[in-house]
Amino acid sequence: MAAAAAAALRAWFWNERFWLPHNVTWADLAGEPGPPGSGLQYPRAGHVLSAFPLALGIFAVRLLFERFIAKPCAINLGIQDSGPHRAQPNAILEKVFTSITKSPDGKRLEGLSKQLDWDVRKIQRWFRHRRNQDKPTTLTKFCESMWRFTYYLSIFFYGIRFLWTAPWFWDTRQCWYNYPFQDFLIMFVHHLATIGLITFSYMNNMVRVGTLVLCLHDASDFLLEAAKLANYAKYQRLCDAFFMLFGVVFIVTRLGIYPFWILNTTLFESWELIGPYPSWWLFNGLLVTLQILHIIWSSLIIRTAYKALVRGKVQCPPAALGAAGSKVRLDLLRKVQNLTYRSNSAGLAVSLLTKGITLQRRSRSLG
Repeated sequence: MAAAAAAALRAWFWNERFWLPHNVTWADLAGEPGPPGSGLQYPRAGHVLSAFPLALGIFAVRLLFERFIAKPCAINLGIQDSGPHRAQPNAILEKVFTSITKSPDGKRLEGLSKQLDWDVRKIQRWFRHRRNQDKPTTLTKFCESMWRFTYYLSIFFYGIRFLWTAPWFWDTRQCWYNYPFQDFLIMFVHHLATIGLITFSYMNNMVRVGTLVLCLHDASDFLLEAAKLANYAKYQRLCDAFFMLFGVVFIVTRLGIYPFWILNTTLFESWELIGPYPSWWLFNGLLVTLQILHIIWSSLIIRTAYKALVRGKVQCPPAALGAAGSKVRLDLLRKVQNLTYRSNSAGLAVSLLTKGITLQRRSRSLG
């Protein structure tokens, strides 16, 4: 009984008339796309199991990269492994910090002041130092940013290298000719950490258009990491230049290329060449939703950057920049990174369920 119910549910969920164009069945995707005996396969669910050992390998490479490449680079640039000022050891305050609250309110501060015979401001300072104590050092953040910069840059040019000779890179109508397709290598390799989310799209063989969007969304991320690296190394003009370039590329790709290149082919060219089918409406509805999110996040990034720059200009006149100016820049980069991570995770999570489009973006906070 249970087996029959499970089979019925599976048949209902994987209804090919919902997921596939009218002239394609799951049996077509189970065969070999090439000549008999060629060994070629369409994307299958079992392929995603390869993501786990590959992800473990990438994690090991990251550890080695940060220790033997990024850290020596940081030291050569004068970045020290010195953390923030450590809080004075105090068992009572430490217990409050770890068990109750990291930011006590006024009433609790008054109680602690009486209990310890400390000034309230001294206790506030202790909690501030204790909070900062848990934050990663500049050296640690530099190593993490250098890894992300290297990864984003490599994966972007990796995609460009393979897409450069792909006909659908130059003519998006090729995304829909001869469906189902025989090529899925780039789709399989990109963004292994989120492979579970793209299983449906991968099995649905919507690979070509997915590689285009993956490459498009990778175009700006390494520039933000480059700006952070320059800021940590105190190269402020270089930081500003990278950040300005990041903003231009982010907005051009999200508000220009994506709607006029990607949405044009998914909405209009696919309609003409393979026709609409039930999941087509779902896919394109989510892709349009992603474009709306692009507009929202781009406006938030512009507004955040403007406010931070204006605040920095008011507080730090040109003759008095320096450490304060660096802090303003870092604060701006943190805020913009938070917004871009939302765009690249929450926004692209929408498209993950569509054409196998994903971004691996949820790094540890800059603190």
